[in-house]
Amino acid sequence: MKVSETIIGQVNGTDITAYTLTNPNGISLTAMTYGATITELLMPDKNGKTENVILAMDSLDDYVTHRPYYGATIGRIAGRITKGAFALDDKSHQLVVNEGANQLHGGPAGLDTRVWDAEIQASADEASIHFTTTDADGANGYPGTLSVTVSYTLTTDNEWKVTYRATTDQATLFNPTNHVYFNLSGDINKPILQHELQLNSAVFAELGDENLPSGALLPAEGTPFDFRNGGKLAIAAEQNHPQTQKVAGFDHPFLLQHDDGKPDAILSEAESGRSVKMYTDQDCVVIYMHNAAIDKYTIAGKPVIQYAGITLETQALPDAINQEGFGDITLRPGEVYAAETIYKFEVQD
Repeated sequence: MKVSETIIGQVNGTDITAYTLTNPNGISLTAMTYGATITELLMPDKNGKTENVILAMDSLDDYVTHRPYYGATIGRIAGRITKGAFALDDKSHQLVVNEGANQLHGGPAGLDTRVWDAEIQASADEASIHFTTTDADGANGYPGTLSVTVSYTLTTDNEWKVTYRATTDQATLFNPTNHVYFNLSGDINKPILQHELQLNSAVFAELGDENLPSGALLPAEGTPFDFRNGGKLAIAAEQNHPQTQKVAGFDHPFLLQHDDGKPDAILSEAESGRSVKMYTDQDCVVIYMHNAAIDKYTIAGKPVIQYAGITLETQALPDAINQEGFGDITLRPGEVYAAETIYKFEVQD
């Protein structure tokens, strides 16, 4: 395994370092200390052509200025918190809101805006970047000082492992994710609608007002949300289902069934032959399809098209603290939060 690093700029006077892990099979992963963000994932196609298969900004300044969450570590809480408010142990907490009246992706100064410390660990079979940070008591309105480690590991088996560990000194909430967008064609000017998705999920969470969970968990069978037997993502843009119409595609949590030995999801693109199998110990995956075009910034020098990429955000169900039956995302002193998601990259002839 090969490891390299370079300083790519500064944020608030602090150097930002990008680390690149490369395996013998032509796959490389680059991640930077700003936001513990993955900025490049190079992968060959069936003809041996190597391209970046994730969405990435053109410069560090773009990440800071526009905050699109591309490839970033999201927290303390992924997704939206209704009214930015919750009660924990009979005490009410008001978070700092940053999307209308609600909090999104941890607030205005979430973990994706932090400059993380980093250490490299490498062997013949794998190499890892271990990112660490401490989120102070009261940051974005959350109680407790939170110590977080996020590790990215690239293996000779073409796996990208994302692991999380966290501890706290007060009861708090923690539900992180990585917000990587895949476009397996390697061309971000080519929409992902012809990508095939297979998803081991029979239930999805309905969206209500302001794209917040309504609290209802609905059967996927007979809807555009049923990918148990695979299907093209175009169905989300073409169907007249009220939930796909609401967001012009998908921005929905899917409950995962976790059948032993089976991937929780498989994303593939026929022309390139590339595929990614996803395995996770998390309850759900939020799937978002970059449902709108963006012209405020560029990728590879061009405005970002609608459906430029797809996220597979593994996490607990969003807004779980405010939704009955959505699970427990409380982290308490003496406990260790631990989670892992694995993306395995393959090429089919």
